[in-house]
Amino acid sequence: MRISVITMFPEFFASPLGTSLVKRARADGVVEIDVVDLRPYGLGPHQQLDDSPFGGGAGLVMMVEPLDAALADLPGSQKVLFSAAGAPLTQSTLDRFADVEHLTLVCGRYEGVDGRVAEHLIDEEVSLGDFVMLGGEVAALAVIEGVVRLLPGTVGNPESIMHESYRDGLLEEPHFTRPARYRDWDVPEVLLSGDHGRVAEWRAEQRAERTRSRRPDLWRKVAEGFDKH
Repeated sequence: MRISVITMFPEFFASPLGTSLVKRARADGVVEIDVVDLRPYGLGPHQQLDDSPFGGGAGLVMMVEPLDAALADLPGSQKVLFSAAGAPLTQSTLDRFADVEHLTLVCGRYEGVDGRVAEHLIDEEVSLGDFVMLGGEVAALAVIEGVVRLLPGTVGNPESIMHESYRDGLLEEPHFTRPARYRDWDVPEVLLSGDHGRVAEWRAEQRAERTRSRRPDLWRKVAEGFDKH
């Protein structure tokens, strides 16, 4: 798989992409990640990338011409723009992205991106959440980590990613490791019992209870699914 990132600040990605499992996945050829510096596509002697918005208002808007030129150099890719107006990023979105041969992530900055980019040059808009950040770079890193971990050859135990939060609409159960007692905090007895049936039942109960209490919005969706069956 290939992931391209278009950004005004390529240095933002140097350390994260050279760390941990993403670094190893790149070295092993699991994924190719190229960070595209938007500045050389800028206009005029100062390589301008942004301008004041039509109609007035505070802030600057990223111009359409540089992004058009940069995207033209990445033909055939699935093009994603990070935007507050985009669809919320979910696990199913990452699953879908992981099946794409070439994914291009466009990082906005300042007040936003010229509307013609999303209308004519982008396949979809994605939002990291209901909040505003300085730009799309953090969102791009979130997508990269979320996608790369799904690619065969990245995670040592592929089965582990099939039993985590959101896979069945529920949050994951809590996990524990040694020591069995720390201070006066004990690991649940059932996990020490060696009874795989009881352990499986406990985990199912924990997933349901944690989802019901912490994410009632998710629990309603799960309950609706049960009612349909």
